[in-house]
Amino acid sequence: MPSREFPFLKRGLVAILRGLRPDEAVAMAEAIYEAGIEAIEVPLNSPEPLLSIERIRKALPQTALVGAGTVLTPEAVDEVFNAGGELMVSPNIDPAVMSRATSRGMVTMPGVFSPTEALLAVRLGASALKFFPANVLGTAGISGIRAVLPAETKIGAVGGVAEHDFAAYRAAGAQLFGLGSSLFKPGISVDEVARRSRSVVAAWDALS
Repeated sequence: MPSREFPFLKRGLVAILRGLRPDEAVAMAEAIYEAGIEAIEVPLNSPEPLLSIERIRKALPQTALVGAGTVLTPEAVDEVFNAGGELMVSPNIDPAVMSRATSRGMVTMPGVFSPTEALLAVRLGASALKFFPANVLGTAGISGIRAVLPAETKIGAVGGVAEHDFAAYRAAGAQLFGLGSSLFKPGISVDEVARRSRSVVAAWDALS
């Protein structure tokens, strides 16, 4: 059974909030969403990530896509799902993790770096592929692998990617971008996250 199709987003942007604390989760998520970024990922190596996911899911409209990154085990998939998360992002492709997330009806975005991994992820029904780390693979690598994938495959670029990279990666076939430290770092203010989010959205819109 394939995973859910990657939902329609006004912009192909996913905010990666690594290091987010539960006490700031709602304010940060609301600032990002209000700026125009509809997908939010809290990596599981953040402080109390499941609590942050639960709070964000309750605070944002149902049209928002909320979930977790760095999901490494089937048990972690269950925990994310039970916290209200519907997006499962991983740094690797693991059949057991994919199977559990698919059975939960979650949107899946596993990490891949090679043609072998990318084609395996497609066969396992991934909603989208996360080329990671994108800045190491580069636009030429993504373009080369993209050529052997089914035409309908959704491609995400994650890792060392910022707003000034959008045009080059989109030309290489990327439709989604995961933005981490260029958008959020522990200790940053809500106002600064809101400013960065607006800047990212403006950069995306300028290419549309």
